[in-house]
Amino acid sequence: MFLYQKMLQFPVQVESTNPALAELILEQFGGADGELAASLRYLTQRYYMPLPEAKALLTDIGTEELNHWEMIATIVWKLVEHAPIEKIKASPYVAHFVNHGRNPYPHNAAGSPFTVTYFNAKSDPVADLHEDMAAEQKARATYEHLLQVSNDHGVNQTLSFLREREVVHFQRFGEMLDRVQDYMYSKRHCY
Repeated sequence: MFLYQKMLQFPVQVESTNPALAELILEQFGGADGELAASLRYLTQRYYMPLPEAKALLTDIGTEELNHWEMIATIVWKLVEHAPIEKIKASPYVAHFVNHGRNPYPHNAAGSPFTVTYFNAKSDPVADLHEDMAAEQKARATYEHLLQVSNDHGVNQTLSFLREREVVHFQRFGEMLDRVQDYMYSKRHCY
């Protein structure tokens, strides 16, 4: 059972409307290395982890990633909520607007819809924890790229927070990988 608190993990603020930036940030809403893919990856992989603490870690981080997904949606919404239609028409966001209005919809920055082929679950704890660590590093890199193209201080604060959470998740998965490998070696499992 989870306790849902009606507040974001980090407050989302934007300085002005910016549909072009919203389109780029959708990469983390529905892209291969985004928050939705991460959440579904971890919540799917948790079932066959050999240690209860590994299952708990994947559950906790998977749930946190859903909060991050909500934060990204909030950024996108705030960037377009009051944007004049002329500003939307003059931006790459116009294609999104034609299909979905101002509502966030899971696709990447290029407009390709989210697909579960972005992640895998192999029933191999070692392989999957390596995938998880790589996913966190790719998400960190995407946040760094977004920070380079964003000129909105409020958005950048949130993106920086999310980037740092990717680093923490990477570290936690690395620690768990060591524990899982030790456990599997002690049980003489092949991996």
